[in-house]
Amino acid sequence: MVQVPTRAVPTNRRAIILAIFIAFGFLFGYDIGVISGCLIMPDFQRRFGTVVDGQPTLSSSRQSIITSLLSAGTFVGSLCQAFTSDSMGRRGSILLWSGIFTIGVIIQTATTYSLAQITIGRFIAGLGVGALSAIVPLYNGETSPKAIRGMMIVLYQFQIIIGIFVSYVIDLGTHSINSSASWRIPVGLQMLWGLILLSGIFFLPESPRHLLGRGRIDECRAVIAELNSVPVDDPLVGETLEELQIGINAENEGGKAGWLECFSTRNALWWRTTNGMMLQFIQQLNGQNFYYYYGDTFFQSAGTQLSPYVIQTILGAVSVAGTIPALYLIDNLGRRRSLLIGSLLEATCAIIAGLVGHYTLAPAGTAASLLTPRNKSGGDVLIAFAVLHVFAYSMFWGPTPWVYLGESFPLRVRPKAIALGSATNWLWNFLLSFFSPRIAADIGPLILLIFFGMLVFGWFYVFFAIPETKGLSLEEVDEMYRAGVKPWQSSKFVPSVGRVHDTATSENEVRDADEKKSSSA
Repeated sequence: MVQVPTRAVPTNRRAIILAIFIAFGFLFGYDIGVISGCLIMPDFQRRFGTVVDGQPTLSSSRQSIITSLLSAGTFVGSLCQAFTSDSMGRRGSILLWSGIFTIGVIIQTATTYSLAQITIGRFIAGLGVGALSAIVPLYNGETSPKAIRGMMIVLYQFQIIIGIFVSYVIDLGTHSINSSASWRIPVGLQMLWGLILLSGIFFLPESPRHLLGRGRIDECRAVIAELNSVPVDDPLVGETLEELQIGINAENEGGKAGWLECFSTRNALWWRTTNGMMLQFIQQLNGQNFYYYYGDTFFQSAGTQLSPYVIQTILGAVSVAGTIPALYLIDNLGRRRSLLIGSLLEATCAIIAGLVGHYTLAPAGTAASLLTPRNKSGGDVLIAFAVLHVFAYSMFWGPTPWVYLGESFPLRVRPKAIALGSATNWLWNFLLSFFSPRIAADIGPLILLIFFGMLVFGWFYVFFAIPETKGLSLEEVDEMYRAGVKPWQSSKFVPSVGRVHDTATSENEVRDADEKKSSSA
């Protein structure tokens, strides 16, 4: 009588705990939000601005430099992490870039009057933030069970939003301090967040896919067991290991992948890489980051009776509230439908806020005593739809592109393809933060019409180019792309079942790799 191996009941508790920790997007979220409030703090303006008519003022050009240098650093960091993720592993890379981020924060906090020093500090911190923004989806995509992978990656976006909200609250609490403590406290607190992430060296496991790709089979087996909370000899561990090994063997047959392979026709890699980059591009031009970076300054001209700090805190709370349902929607509504619905809702908010603001707001700099009831009501409408815009973004376009980026690529090119997507995000984040204050100074609320046009474009792009990946393992996503499934039919895709298919897939990929070698010889 054949004895059937007993199975332990797997749980996702360990994977969830690790994902919550590693998805410490709190770093980037806090850094986005904190600078917004600092830009209008009197002591900050006195130290880093210029004197105009006897009053210290931070010009739009200086605002652009201070804000955008973080984004410039994130662009570089998101590309550099592709090298460290492969050579040092996902775990070691996370720790390296966390340390770099902390160094950048120290430089910023130690600044006295030097505009150059604070911008250099933001650039160095940006290196860490950009690298981590690419490694986190990569790590979570490789360690999370497929049933909850989307939710785990959404935790990254959720923690970004939490970081933004906390920074607004701290800015609200410190802005009235009549010294450099008003901005040093919120800026310096980032050191604490960096040190928390650095502490991960004591308990973070390496990615099982990375370990197996390096031939460290016993370590891989132990990590799989740990993530599923089962014994090392449980059948689930062996099955998962076998599934990973087949995919890795097939991918490694072609030799080491280069950057250009991300755009090769093999396995539709060009389509997948382009989709990852396009979603990040569209996400940045949704309009929400305009509110995050320059909301304090922008809302001052809306004539509201509320403090700009209070409005920003409200926006932060709305963002947190919007991201909570995303944890459920991402794996139930799906990636594709989330993006389509989000495009429509945000486009509606952007066009209403832009037109109402343009036709009803008073010119910038108008004294509060001179504002008419029409000006005030227009400002209230603009702020209301800005809040709705941010809420819709947090539910749909905020987390979904990162989820898609983390689950769309085979192991062979995954670090490089994710790096390209993240770099696209940070490139447009830099351009947005650098040019937005200049554009808003010229056309005011009509800048929101630019975001409206991009959201309309985004709807059509998603409909015709983005397939549904909900509920599929990373290997099944690979199969769907190879099968050439139409995006609008992808929700009906059923992956092949059984080892016969897996073996055939492996043989086909090996044959493709052999042909590639022969043609290059």
